Amino acid sequence: MTRALYILLIPLALLMACQKKEELKAVQKCEHLEFSKNSLDYHITPKHKFDKDGLMFSDQGAWFAYSFSDSTGIDGFSGPFLMTQQNGVWSGTSLTNFILKDHENDNLLALPNTTKTSKSYLSHLEENTSNHKVQLTKELVYLSGHSALQRFTVINNSDRAITMHPSFQGQAFNALDSLSQTVNSIALHSSKTTAKGYLQFLDTTLSIMTDSLVYFAHLETFHLKPKDTKSFIVSQSFIFPEYSWKDEQKLINSVDFDSILKVRKTEKNAQLKSLINNRKPQFQDSIYAEVLAKAQLTLQNNWRIPAGEISHEGLFPSYHYRWFNGFWSWDSWKHAVGLSHYDLRLAKEQIKLMFKFQNEDGFVADVVYRDTTIEAHNYRDTKPPLSAWAVAKIYEKDQDIAFVKYMYPKLKKYHYWWYNKRDHDKDGICEYGSTDGSLIAAKWESGMDNAIRFDNSKILKNSEGAYSLDQESVDLNAYLYAEKLFLSKLAKALHNDDSETYLKQAETLKQSIQTQFYDEEEGWFYDTNLEGNTFIKGEGSEGWTALWANAATKEQAERVKNRMMHPEKFFTKVPFQTMSADHEKFDPLKGYWRGPNWLDQAYFGIKGLRNYGYIEDADKATIQLLKGANGILEKGKAIRENYHPLTGKGLHAHNFSWSAAHIIMMLQTN
Repeated sequence: MTRALYILLIPLALLMACQKKEELKAVQKCEHLEFSKNSLDYHITPKHKFDKDGLMFSDQGAWFAYSFSDSTGIDGFSGPFLMTQQNGVWSGTSLTNFILKDHENDNLLALPNTTKTSKSYLSHLEENTSNHKVQLTKELVYLSGHSALQRFTVINNSDRAITMHPSFQGQAFNALDSLSQTVNSIALHSSKTTAKGYLQFLDTTLSIMTDSLVYFAHLETFHLKPKDTKSFIVSQSFIFPEYSWKDEQKLINSVDFDSILKVRKTEKNAQLKSLINNRKPQFQDSIYAEVLAKAQLTLQNNWRIPAGEISHEGLFPSYHYRWFNGFWSWDSWKHAVGLSHYDLRLAKEQIKLMFKFQNEDGFVADVVYRDTTIEAHNYRDTKPPLSAWAVAKIYEKDQDIAFVKYMYPKLKKYHYWWYNKRDHDKDGICEYGSTDGSLIAAKWESGMDNAIRFDNSKILKNSEGAYSLDQESVDLNAYLYAEKLFLSKLAKALHNDDSETYLKQAETLKQSIQTQFYDEEEGWFYDTNLEGNTFIKGEGSEGWTALWANAATKEQAERVKNRMMHPEKFFTKVPFQTMSADHEKFDPLKGYWRGPNWLDQAYFGIKGLRNYGYIEDADKATIQLLKGANGILEKGKAIRENYHPLTGKGLHAHNFSWSAAHIIMMLQTN
């Protein structure tokens, strides 16, 4: 069965399943979908191909996206924005600008007193342009990861019949090389990508003229009586050579727009319903339902199907920032846990993606890309070990033993890689490091690149291709402790004798964490030197990872909690930032990991409090974080990479996936 035909069967099966009598009423209403209405503001008319001043909508893992035009002279969706090339470029202002003239040659859509209203949902985009003569309704829905459908419906608002002359026109930016025409379609050519672009006018007789990067498509003149309607459907496709364009064309020509739209609404409503219904009881206010919709939409817009070097589906950290158009390992584990709350299939795909880049010795690459001519995979370092956590969380939800069986040997190999290649003095306590002996890659391996604890670090050689920092990190060993517990559960599910071994190792490691890394005088967990007898001071978010992992004693957890809840330290406007606000090196605007609030680290802190029974403190921190971080609870604003803990200002990349994933985790019951 081809991938395209398989894609066809999935929505049809979904539709049939959703039409059971007892569910039909709810399906038709799609009441939960309303929480996603206008979650993100997609208005932008791109001025040039690299314009990143607005947000873009995509679905089904497509490598192209759309926006609403904020120009009165354009009646088509902006773009598409192409992630098929150059880390993201606009193909043009609008490749499907709809022009509607009457026999007097008036542009009926550009008359005085014309209004335009836009609505976006998880499932689709729609926009109405209306005046006293006509109304144009534009709708966009994704058919697959290769194609989007656009429907343009004209309604005669006047009290007399109108003869109308419709046409489409588009002008591409130089992101494309040229346009060429065939029967009822236009091919889009670019030497910057292997993906092929196609623009097709369905069920329509028309004449097409192309000139380099410009086309005009004149449709047949039609007559419309008062209140009557006329619709035109256009498909836009960008398809990589791994897929069959012939099969995709068959799919495009065989589907009904309303059926596909209904499938998408049903699918997204069901996913969002699972998130909304699984909220913790203390977060039942509608604002938390809305932020869950925004988080889901953020993940959706970063979703990509396999292509090029990538053989499984996965999520970008951010399509909006040019250097984040790849797939990172610890980002992937975090995305997978967030996805597991509403899309287990995609969560599993995200994990499998990164493990396709596992070396024989167990090492997993830091970051990989679809197109290595743009940027090479990074094998200089890996990232903190959170993959077993992700697999265990998925297994808790669906008990898919086949997935566990597939992943377990890979997880085990990755776990022991740390002890084989990142334990310089072989004392059972690991260090961050690199494969190339560079200090910068060793800091990257921590995921907390320029954290103050690494200011004076040095690199040491363990063996050929294996180097460690000259310090042992509390967060790394807390992650490894938690991983042993998760691996034990997975091994037990497989009836594997490894389960007891992991538990014994975990108990030994827990003792080391509680004694070596905990400062009794200050009540905080710190990194130490290799000998384990000198703390590397400076309170950072790594100090509460022992609580997230359940590796601290009750007394230690209480003292850490007291510092976390101190307003001059970590309980700021956006609480639980990456380092204490009273430290001399605290600098959220200039220090990437020296002060901003990263929502993954904040989540680890909140979950750590919950683990030790500090529920009221955890709830208080969650609410203060979501309200204090500018735009998170506001319609239209993107979820950011990190936030200024004192002002709440959003910092760095927009549409950041792991921020969205951890918002979901904060609000879900499990």
